[in-house]
Amino acid sequence: MGFSQYLKFYMQKPLDLKGKKAVVADRNRPATNLGFNLLPQSSHGIVVDRRFVVTSGSALLLAPSPLVLASGAASTMRLHDHGPYTRLVLELSKGVEFSIFQLGEPYRIVVDLPELDWAIVGDAATESTGLVKTVRYGLFQPGNARIVIDLAHPSGVKNAFVLPPTGNTPFRFVLDMEPVSRESFMANVGQRHRKGALDMANVKPDAERTNNQVSMSRTDGVPGTDRKALVVLDPGHGGVDPGAIGVSGIYEKVITLAAARQLKALLENTGRYDVILTRDRDISLAHRERREIARRVQADVFMSIHADSIGNKDVRGLSVYTLSEKASDKEAAALAERENNADLIIGMDLSRESDDVRHILVDLAQRESMNLATKLATKLIIQLQRDVKLLRNTHRFAGFAVLKSPDIPSVLIEMGYLSNREDERALRRPQYRKKLMAAVARGLDDHIGVAQSARTL
Repeated sequence: MGFSQYLKFYMQKPLDLKGKKAVVADRNRPATNLGFNLLPQSSHGIVVDRRFVVTSGSALLLAPSPLVLASGAASTMRLHDHGPYTRLVLELSKGVEFSIFQLGEPYRIVVDLPELDWAIVGDAATESTGLVKTVRYGLFQPGNARIVIDLAHPSGVKNAFVLPPTGNTPFRFVLDMEPVSRESFMANVGQRHRKGALDMANVKPDAERTNNQVSMSRTDGVPGTDRKALVVLDPGHGGVDPGAIGVSGIYEKVITLAAARQLKALLENTGRYDVILTRDRDISLAHRERREIARRVQADVFMSIHADSIGNKDVRGLSVYTLSEKASDKEAAALAERENNADLIIGMDLSRESDDVRHILVDLAQRESMNLATKLATKLIIQLQRDVKLLRNTHRFAGFAVLKSPDIPSVLIEMGYLSNREDERALRRPQYRKKLMAAVARGLDDHIGVAQSARTL
C-alpha cells in the first residue's frame, strides 16, 4: 500500500462528537454554530431544491434535478444539538441524491448515498451529541456510500435535504433528527420504509456483488500435490465499520487490509497457492458474504485477519481463534460478540434473517472442518511463536459468525492489540507485518502439506 493510499485510508475517521456545540470533523476549521433554518430560504439567499427534501409530514418528490452529478467527495461533517432536534451536515463537492431508513435494536438511522471519496479529517467519536451517540461512514458496496448514525434514543427524520453551494460554501447534505416514541420508531424500521430519491435498484444486489468480488477460482488439477491450494484471506472490517481504533487513531480495517495484501503476495510468490481476498479496498462486507466467497470457490482454507482492542492497555500478543459452540473463556466470548456485531455496525437489515443465520449453530457436517481448523491453528502457533509475541493460551475458540462455513477449515488471527502501544506500533510497520505474515505462511505450508498427504493415502 503506497503512502498516499494509506493516508487516504487513515483519514477516514468517525465523527468527533464533543459536547453540545457544533463539531467540525476538520482540524483546519473551527467548531461553529450552524445557523441554518430547517428549510432555509431567507437571509443567506439560499433556496432549497425541494426535489431533495424529505420531511416528516410529506412525501419526497422524485423528479430529476440538475444538482445530481455522477460522483463526488465528502470533505467535512458537522453535528450540532439544537435542543428540539439534532442536525448533521455533510459538505460535498457535488450534489447527490440520497435515501434514508431506520434500523432497530439498537436504534439507528442509515443514510445511503452514491459512492463518495471520503476526505474527512477528525478524531474518533468519544462523546455523544444531542440524540446521536456515534456516526460512522464509508463505502458500503460498489456505487453506494453509507452513513450509519447510532442513536441515544428513538429518533426520526424531521427533515433531510441538499443545499446548493453559496459563495465559498460547497454543497451540503443536511439531516435533522427529532425524538419520537419507541412505538413510532419501531413502526418504521426496515428498508420497506426507505425514503429518498436515490434509486437503490442501480446498486448491485448481494449475489451479483459477491460474484464480482472474486475474479478467480482454484487452479485446475487433481486434488493433491499437483494443484495449488486455494486460500481465501479475509481482512476484517472495512467501509462503514472501522473495527478497533488504535492508540494513535489508526483503524483496524487499515491494518488488516495491509497485512492481508502482504500475506497474499508471500503465498503467491511460493508458486504453491492461489489466493483470494474477500475485499481489496475499503468496503463493507457482511459475514455471510465473506463466507460465501470462500464457499463458492471451494477454498481449502479461510483465514480472517484482525487486530483487537481491550480496556487493559497492558495486554498484548497474538492469538488464533477457531469456531466452537462454547467459548474457551470470557475474553473469547466477548471478542466473538463484538466481531459478530459488525453486521449491525455497517447497517445491515437483519430483520428477515432466520435464527440459523443469525446465530452460530454447529452441526455434524462442521465437525471435520472444525477439527482441521484446530490442526491449522496448532501449525500456525508453532511457527508464530518463533517470531512474534503470543497471548497466553494462544489458541482460543468461540462462536464467530465469520468462521461458520460448514465445509472449509476456518481460523481467525488476532495479530495483536491496537489498544497496546507496543503492539500498535509494531502492526503499523510493514517490516513487522511481513515477518508476522511469513510465519503464517510457514504454518500454512505445514498444514497444507499434511492435508495433501492425507488426501493421497
